[in-house]
Amino acid sequence: MTDHEVLAVRYGTRTTTRAESYLNWHVYGEPDEAFRMDYFFWVVRGGGRTTVVDCGFDPEVGRRRGREVLVDPVEALAALGIDAARVDRLVVSHAHYDHIGNLDRFPAAEIVMTARELAFWTGPHAGRVQFAHATEPDEIAALARAAEEGRVTTFSGYCELGDGFALMEVGGHTPGQLIARITATSGEVVLAADALHFYDELTEDRPFFVVADLEAMYAGFDTLRDLAHRPRRVLVAGHDTDVGRRFPGRAQGTGIDDLVIRIDVEGSRR
Repeated sequence: MTDHEVLAVRYGTRTTTRAESYLNWHVYGEPDEAFRMDYFFWVVRGGGRTTVVDCGFDPEVGRRRGREVLVDPVEALAALGIDAARVDRLVVSHAHYDHIGNLDRFPAAEIVMTARELAFWTGPHAGRVQFAHATEPDEIAALARAAEEGRVTTFSGYCELGDGFALMEVGGHTPGQLIARITATSGEVVLAADALHFYDELTEDRPFFVVADLEAMYAGFDTLRDLAHRPRRVLVAGHDTDVGRRFPGRAQGTGIDDLVIRIDVEGSRR
């Protein structure tokens, strides 16, 4: 097994509210409040290979949607010494705009995702507004083109990428949402992506408002709880500002050090 370096790159942020972010917030009988929501993509390095997990939103799309752009994701990769045009593996957790917004800037990459995710977003129901509001037509078209070119590798259920890097399909948030399990020094990192936007979705059992299958989302929470409770394993949420507190390590000498979070199992703060 390879001990991987795992980085979370915080490239965007916004202010949202509980009522806007959680499914049927009113049923909890609690007052609404504003809070910060961060946007991340992830870099996994080990065994002589670099894998990018998701690629963020296109900066112009993000601004149009009211998100603050902290750094262009491709420029962030360049600061880390990674040329997006030469990346040969891009894992896509799901096909929302903030996870595939720069897909066409990775022309050499094999794209790895679940078969269900690809089939849904290139299928007949993806254009319905309750699904489509979280996507961009041009970006879905870019994904479809990559599939036609033979650059998309799909799986169902579970996929071993090798050297202690595995992907698991959980669904829920989208039809084929996946999570990643990665061996690292002193333990394992679980990249939950949007199977867990915020940690209190798990602790309070509160689903995010964008949901394709509620039963699958709850089942995904159960899977993540089981993983999180095992020793020497850390869980990385997809949009929680608390990621920066739980994992205090930062990159050095990149020019964007404060935006690059080192996911350290040993030094994590629960």
